[in-house]
Amino acid sequence: MEGNNRIRAIMSALRASDAVSVAELAVEHAVSEMTIRRDLDELAQQGVVRRVRGGAVSLLLRGEEPPFVVREREAVEAKRRIASEVAALLADGEAVLLDSGTTSLEIARAIRDRRLTVLPLCLQVTAELSTAPRIRLVLPGGEVRPGELSLTGALTENAIRSLRFDTAVIGCCGLSAEHGLTAHDLSDVAVKQAAIASARRVVAATDSGKFTRTAFGAVCPLDRLDMVVTDTALPPAEYDAMIAAGVAVRAV
Repeated sequence: MEGNNRIRAIMSALRASDAVSVAELAVEHAVSEMTIRRDLDELAQQGVVRRVRGGAVSLLLRGEEPPFVVREREAVEAKRRIASEVAALLADGEAVLLDSGTTSLEIARAIRDRRLTVLPLCLQVTAELSTAPRIRLVLPGGEVRPGELSLTGALTENAIRSLRFDTAVIGCCGLSAEHGLTAHDLSDVAVKQAAIASARRVVAATDSGKFTRTAFGAVCPLDRLDMVVTDTALPPAEYDAMIAAGVAVRAV
């Protein structure tokens, strides 16, 4: 198993049991214990685990999202397909709000050669688009959230409210028919709500893994979205619920 895939599998094991063993992981993934120790050391440097004798213990609270650097490794191919689909939805000349998050970063990479006006809500997306030749980049200001490097707070919200967008591309930590679109960080919730209120069209872009999760902060009900772009592992019951709510669904 390649390194990134193996670390994603270790993260899944940590979510299931909160602790992992070097010896057991080495057997499971058919690699040396030295390789597993390096993987766990990398996760420890990112603040995901605490190393203990013979293994590691998760430092992630159940109500918190994993760090950006960890999420960036998850569902990579699905996020790239989603990004390509979202890029295809955008017409040249549109004013687009692009949310924070790892899926949004993939979308930024997919639209680098397009002629668009883009307001990004995180520094990673800003950096990606800063050298794009035909992107008009508009920055909202605000506070930078440590680790995530997303922009939040009153300055961000006020900037968004003073503008109007053809399309707002919104990420999420959870999405379901029962709870709608949710996010872990409450300051992020307020920014997403401002973005949704300022856009003619609202597109939620998320991998299907988010349909099994509900985060702490409620952003909006399902019927406030115009479209959801996700991958083909979308649970059938959630697909049916979105269609019933009048939400268009693209599963790629």
